[in-house]
Amino acid sequence: MIPNTRQALPCEQYLTLLGAAICVFNANNAFIIENILRLNHSNYDWSKLFDLTSGLLLDPVEQTITKKSGQEISTLFAHLVNKRNRIVHSFQITSGVERILATKNRAGVQFHIDSDYLQEFIKENEQLAILLNRLRGF
Repeated sequence: MIPNTRQALPCEQYLTLLGAAICVFNANNAFIIENILRLNHSNYDWSKLFDLTSGLLLDPVEQTITKKSGQEISTLFAHLVNKRNRIVHSFQITSGVERILATKNRAGVQFHIDSDYLQEFIKENEQLAILLNRLRGF
């Protein structure tokens, strides 16, 4: 149930996708940290890693996960960090008759964060979770 607010919100289905997108990314962020620690616990501290923004985890990922398994996880995680940043640093618009989020790329070109964008983001996070599970040995 959506709380009462005087602010205009997107429809409930869009909000559900948005929440799912944030949750799957957050789960993978924690999974990244778990794998960093599993591969090199002596050089990293859980509390300090969790205090880092996701973008700042890219260096520890390179130093641990990439050394063990190659570039695929690092590349996908960096891509997802960028997409997550576009979601978080977005603004609300009305597109047709519905409210959604919009953002811009680094070149300043604006685009909509529509349901397709969110569903693709969720699927890409599923792929990252599969890769991280393989790295962990499951």
